[in-house]
Order: sequence, then C-alpha cells, then structure tokens
Amino acid sequence: MAKFISNLKKYRQFNELTQEELANKVNVRRETIARLETAKYNPSLELAVIISKELNTPIEELFIFEF
Repeated sequence: MAKFISNLKKYRQFNELTQEELANKVNVRRETIARLETAKYNPSLELAVIISKELNTPIEELFIFEF
C-alpha cells in the first residue's frame, strides 16, 4: 500500500500564505488544505496541479507517494 507524504505546509508557509488564503486561491475549503497538510486527504490530480501552479512548486515536491 502506498504511503502519502505531504510537504504542502512547508511550501504554503514559504509563500507566506495562511491555510485560508491558499484555500481561497484554489477554490476549496480551509479544512481541505488542513487535511492535505496532515496527509489525511489525497488530492485529485486536478487539485494537485492547481495547488502546484499556485505555489510555483512541482507536484512531486508537494505530494509524495511511497510504495
């Protein structure tokens, strides 16, 4: 089974955004960002791409799946 690792919090903070600000920019609820940051929610490919573009960070640095 794959293990999901999220580096979203690190990159969000580097971009000086709150969870609420990032959520508004990518059109999701703040709770979604919180769950992504704690790896309790796997993003859809579409959401991962949107977040990646917003933070100007490659998807593979934001979200890691270890097998």
